[in-house]
Amino acid sequence: MKTIITTLSLFLFALSMNAQEFKFDKETIDYGNISKGADGERTFVFTNIGDAPLIIERIQSSCGCTVPEKPKGPIMPGKKGKIKVSYDTKRLGGFSKAITIFSNAKSSPRKVIRIKGNVSSGVNLEKKKSIVSNSR
Repeated sequence: MKTIITTLSLFLFALSMNAQEFKFDKETIDYGNISKGADGERTFVFTNIGDAPLIIERIQSSCGCTVPEKPKGPIMPGKKGKIKVSYDTKRLGGFSKAITIFSNAKSSPRKVIRIKGNVSSGVNLEKKKSIVSNSR
């Protein structure tokens, strides 16, 4: 019985040593104030800091106005990967959206990254001084 438990423990330890993980440069991208119809594409960059290939199975956004694009294949250990996110900038107002990544990462197989910002109409609402001539 001790042999089985010892063998099982070593096997589980070996599995945990062969882990894949990712580390994002930024977990939130702030668009800031952007104009209606502006380029809504941004890119999240991450690194596989584990020692096994990282596979992103799927990516889900919190609404249809945010479209994420996952990497085509596995990200090898030590290599960088990119997730492109497109936000529909035709929608006016502030936004804060979550993008959930489903992967084979050991510590966080479900990782949430975010985008935020504000889309304005692009019209300057500042009052302009008018020059009035005084004819006296």
